[in-house]
Amino acid sequence: MSKHALHLIVVMVSIVAMAGAGLALKARFIPESFGLYGAYRADAIDEEARRAVRHGTNASCFGCHPYEATIHLEGDHTTISCEFCHGTYSDHITDKKKTGTLPVKKGQEITTLCLRCHNTEIKARSTIVIKTVGMPDHLAKQNVKVTHTCNQCHHVHAPLKYINEAKKITGLMEAES
Repeated sequence: MSKHALHLIVVMVSIVAMAGAGLALKARFIPESFGLYGAYRADAIDEEARRAVRHGTNASCFGCHPYEATIHLEGDHTTISCEFCHGTYSDHITDKKKTGTLPVKKGQEITTLCLRCHNTEIKARSTIVIKTVGMPDHLAKQNVKVTHTCNQCHHVHAPLKYINEAKKITGLMEAES
């Protein structure tokens, strides 16, 4: 046998050995359920179904908080998730029992929270969709101190509730801008 033929045999045997090792590793490490539904691990569906619920819907909050639910559903924030402002459902409820208290925003935290959406500095959204304000200009236009927080004039669950009630009582109408 020639020297070149021996090299070819060594290369071929090496390729076959590496392919065999690769197939053995594949059989060892790829789960049995992989490929049952195409290029997907079928057991992942059951694993996800067993995972504890982390986020709830507004309806899951309204069962225990009917007062807030009524106001929220009448206000302009009906499409906003309770979790957006209050935190994750699972930090408060586990197995339908209260297991924690979500922090309540106070003072300047409320304004910071409101400005996450209502800040005119967010240029990527239309002012038609979300009424935005520029702080402290908004407070100056309303003739109130710049230290005021949003909830001193606005109800946090229905922002125009206090404003509309005040308009009814005083008979004042807001000028169209």
